[in-house]
Amino acid sequence: MNWTTEAEQRLKEVPFFVRPAVRRKIEKLAGEAGLEQVDGTFYDQAKASFGQS
Repeated sequence: MNWTTEAEQRLKEVPFFVRPAVRRKIEKLAGEAGLEQVDGTFYDQAKASFGQS
């Protein structure tokens, strides 16, 4: 799964010890949505869907 630079930067705001799990969860949601790339907008939507702002 490709990530835009913007989405990668936002992912870096997540604590390092949970970052791999967050990445996997967002990539799973993107795949289910039929996306080939995670961008900043989708990242925000995905993060909000599991209770994060």
